[in-house]
Amino acid sequence: MTARAAVAPSTPPPAGAAAAVPAAGVQAAPLDFAEVYEEMFPFVWRTVRRLGVDASAHEDVCQEVFVVVHRRLPEFLGRSSLKTWVFGIVVNVVQTHRRSLRRKSPAHRGTGETVDPELLAGPSNLSPYEAMTRAEAARVAHELLASLDEEKRVVLLLAELEEMPAAEIARGIGVNVNTVYARLRAARQAFSDAVHRHHARIRGGRNG
Repeated sequence: MTARAAVAPSTPPPAGAAAAVPAAGVQAAPLDFAEVYEEMFPFVWRTVRRLGVDASAHEDVCQEVFVVVHRRLPEFLGRSSLKTWVFGIVVNVVQTHRRSLRRKSPAHRGTGETVDPELLAGPSNLSPYEAMTRAEAARVAHELLASLDEEKRVVLLLAELEEMPAAEIARGIGVNVNTVYARLRAARQAFSDAVHRHHARIRGGRNG
């Protein structure tokens, strides 16, 4: 099982998500903020989830991401793709969110969300068994991704799930391309090892 094959598409924006758009009257940006918001929201939503932010905080974190995007949009000069630029903001906002949680509760680790709601239902033509199997695969994949340290998880989700080139990933997270390749190799190996351990536990349970 690869990360790309196992993890479902993005969760749709929650009701009221458009409230994240700052009020009108702010100085115009070179790019139209409303169009950027519309284009990037699904990417921001699924990335926040995949980075392990608790479901209860998804809307607040996404809103903060777009507040920063709105403020910094005049700085975007097209030296990288818009997705790469926005991803850098997502990572910084998520890290700030986690630091805030740790200050409030040093014991906090965050559980993240493990299953996409629409995946539980699945396509209408799936049998109950197929739907259950698909949901279980997604749950396991999210758990395996969550078991990786943040550096490995970031490059794996960008390369495997977003299919972003290594050079774009490097620009987005502020490291050189060789570092991206090294982290990606380590992430793929760690994910593969986690998959093998999961299957071994299943076999052990059946044999027991």
